[in-house]
Amino acid sequence: MFGKLFAASMINRSAENAPDRRRFLQAAGVAGLGVVGASTLGGLAPTAAAAPAGAAAVSDSAVLNFALNLEYLEAEFYLYATTGRGLPDSLTTGAGTLGGVTGGRAVRFKSRTAKQYAQEIAADEKAHVAFLRTALGSARVSRPAIDLQNSFTAAAQAAGLVKRGQHFDAFACEENFLLAAYLFEDVGVTAYKGAAPLISNKTYLEAAAGILAAEAYHAANIRSALYQHEGGLLGLGLLGRNLREASVKLSNARDSLDGTTDLDQGVIDGQGRANIVPTDANGITYSRSPGQVLNIVYLTPKAATSGGFFPKGVNGEVNTSAGNA
Repeated sequence: MFGKLFAASMINRSAENAPDRRRFLQAAGVAGLGVVGASTLGGLAPTAAAAPAGAAAVSDSAVLNFALNLEYLEAEFYLYATTGRGLPDSLTTGAGTLGGVTGGRAVRFKSRTAKQYAQEIAADEKAHVAFLRTALGSARVSRPAIDLQNSFTAAAQAAGLVKRGQHFDAFACEENFLLAAYLFEDVGVTAYKGAAPLISNKTYLEAAAGILAAEAYHAANIRSALYQHEGGLLGLGLLGRNLREASVKLSNARDSLDGTTDLDQGVIDGQGRANIVPTDANGITYSRSPGQVLNIVYLTPKAATSGGFFPKGVNGEVNTSAGNA
């Protein structure tokens, strides 16, 4: 979801560490394809949301490790939903504090289509974890503590999907799973969009565009599945009439976390029409910065270093949310 965006973009700023660059390109299978334009170097100078004050620059390994944290989250979610098990131990170790996973179990899917969507995405996310770990080598961070239980309840309560004091189980049924997946997928697409201006090397830009397209396919699958539940029942314990309206509530909740601009969109528009592809008046999707992404996964509009899906924070240097409130 989030990781491919940063992996694709940050290889364009790798002048500070040649071994990092070689390792990444070898893992990507594109070694020897050229060098990066100097105009991109420093294009991601740290902000308060990305690095400590006074830091000169965020290295490739720092940003790739940020991506890896997020890939750990998605991989664990989809693997538990489809197999009842998370990542193997061999794909979780590294620098920083190794954390466990709270919650998660196999979903009893009702439809073959939704199950196959989930299985395909799970395989992709596991592959993304393996790819980034190989690219980072000994610099890779370990999986941080991940909460797939209390975090979803907090998000559902904030969105008004369940009442205060009630629990939301993302793995209880197919409908709950689709809403939980929707919470993640749109964030990944907007993160890729945010990285596009940082890439000057056409080879890498093409690779990033391919990854963005794959993520957009994932998001469209989930959004379409939600939309197709027309008139259908909500998941266990959910408030409201259908999954379409529930997606709008989750969209509004994400919007309340990542800044003051109203950008996020549900799977229906204000007139109740299909809105599978969330775009502006020009048909262009919107962007999120790393800090905004952390606002959502930490479930806070404030500057923070932990919370939500990462109760002890992410491992690595890029770890602070944007502080929009």
